[in-house]
Amino acid sequence: MSKAGSDVILDRMMSLHPKVIDLTLDRVWRLLAALDHPERRLPPVIHIAGTNGKGSTLAMLRAGLEGAGKTCHAYTSPHLARFHERIRLAGELISEDHLTEVLDRCYAANGGESITYFEITTVAGLLAFSETPADYTLLEVGLGGRLDATNVIAPELTVITPVSIDHTQFLGDTLAAIAGEKAGIIKRGVPCVVGPQQPEALEVIEATAERLGAPLLVHGQHWQVWEERGRLIYQDESGLLDLPRPALLGEHQIMNAGAALAGLRALGFGEEACEAAMTNATWPARMQRLREGPLVEAAGSAELWLDGGHNPAAGEALAKALASMTDRPLHLICGMLNTKDITGFMRPLADVAKDLRAVSIPGEAATLSGEETAAFARGAGLDARTAPDVGTAIREIVANDAHARILICGSLYLAGAILRENG
Repeated sequence: MSKAGSDVILDRMMSLHPKVIDLTLDRVWRLLAALDHPERRLPPVIHIAGTNGKGSTLAMLRAGLEGAGKTCHAYTSPHLARFHERIRLAGELISEDHLTEVLDRCYAANGGESITYFEITTVAGLLAFSETPADYTLLEVGLGGRLDATNVIAPELTVITPVSIDHTQFLGDTLAAIAGEKAGIIKRGVPCVVGPQQPEALEVIEATAERLGAPLLVHGQHWQVWEERGRLIYQDESGLLDLPRPALLGEHQIMNAGAALAGLRALGFGEEACEAAMTNATWPARMQRLREGPLVEAAGSAELWLDGGHNPAAGEALAKALASMTDRPLHLICGMLNTKDITGFMRPLADVAKDLRAVSIPGEAATLSGEETAAFARGAGLDARTAPDVGTAIREIVANDAHARILICGSLYLAGAILRENG
């Protein structure tokens, strides 16, 4: 099958810089200038950073804004099945023709200069946003914040979701250092919603905001959120909201919902938008139940779930969500990258899973082998073995446990491969 035009250009862009990640904004500013600064012509921007929960919080913000009749651009990364998922224009995924056109223009404007794949594709997203009418632009940081390619905009609101240890080779090996990078999205005088933080991280965020005169809306100080009798209760200085639980599953989504609600309230939206944020949000590969496709057929009467979380905080959140689902025995299928804290991710899951089958991630150079992942899993206390691929792992599980609950987890890249394989 021949490649789409956008795929051809994306492949070409991979060769423009020897490193996948090289944190600096110089190359981005150069290309934006060559394109006459599309970042200055965006609908009002909500900029979201954090270690965990960025995508879910963005999904709930978008659902809330759209529930109030507003149109939203959205930029997220990485994509799961197709690159087009990264760029949503006024509510719709960018078309193949439009994506090819903006990528082509960015490639030509770059003139063969060195630039990373993420940088040039981020600029392509900003270019498309600048030329399409909408009410809001939702931007998810790719990595860190301070030197991330998205940090070239003048936002209306910033959001920092929980910060934890991840990407230490790029962001620093202490929570304070990582929080400093995330706090780099805070802008002078611009309100910032802050999700639950460890004291060390919050101290850095508060110091940055004070230096820049940015008003903070901090969890536990300015807003609270909790679950009560199957409902979500949110309270801030404007009053109390009694809302449905988030459509996104997992206890951790309560706090992500709180950050989204604080953002909507800060922007002046009322209960209609807040309720839509809870009921209408969708976010693939975050405790997503797969209900159709060849892998689901292979699972038979077993349940098949998918999650892309990959760091210790995500492992803890997953374990909490799964601990309340006790009606079926839980089996894990896991593939991970060699850049992650594998043991930290797996250790919480050892308390809730019966066993784990380890696979490599198809097409990913940085994947751990199944044998390596299984060894980490055994070190974390899991009964682990390898499987040649996910389909085989599913068939092995259901042959012994026809009514199992199967969770495929460990990486967004694995999740993307699963969504493609499952159609």
